[in-house]
Amino acid sequence: MSEIYFYKYLVTPQVFFKSKYTYALVNIKPLSPGHVLVVPLRTSVLRFGDLTTEESQDYMDTLQLVHKLILWVYKADSLNIAIQDGPESGQSVPHLHTHLIPRHRNDGYINDKLHRLLEDYDIEANYADFEARKKSFRDIEVPFVSETERVERTPEVMHQEASWLAQELTKYRQQLEKE
Repeated sequence: MSEIYFYKYLVTPQVFFKSKYTYALVNIKPLSPGHVLVVPLRTSVLRFGDLTTEESQDYMDTLQLVHKLILWVYKADSLNIAIQDGPESGQSVPHLHTHLIPRHRNDGYINDKLHRLLEDYDIEANYADFEARKKSFRDIEVPFVSETERVERTPEVMHQEASWLAQELTKYRQQLEKE
């Protein structure tokens, strides 16, 4: 697999699915087990409207596939599917991405606590970074985001999860072929 970037970060070991224009990766700071991201391969795609027609179709196909996989693997009752489109919406990384977060009936994220965690960011720092990214998308620093309830995982742990999800995706597709 060639090198894959999420914004300026090399994430190839975190990737468990790749299509022509899109990939899916495990999250460095998941809100729940199975919290993954779907991202366009083209790093200059800052917002949803920046996708070409072909990229858009591929992106949606990937979202549906990963959605079904995460429900199946994590036995989730529901999923949060979140796109924070632009810095004012809480987008902390200036590269389009969609969060898929498994939810269970008794997961403790009541009263939209999950949404507050997704939006825990500094809007002024985000906006400055986002505007700078429009000019040069790999030469700037991303501001630190304070997220005390989330723990950053090691590259090894993320690679293990990505490998496992890739295997589970193969099993899932085989099961679909049998049906």
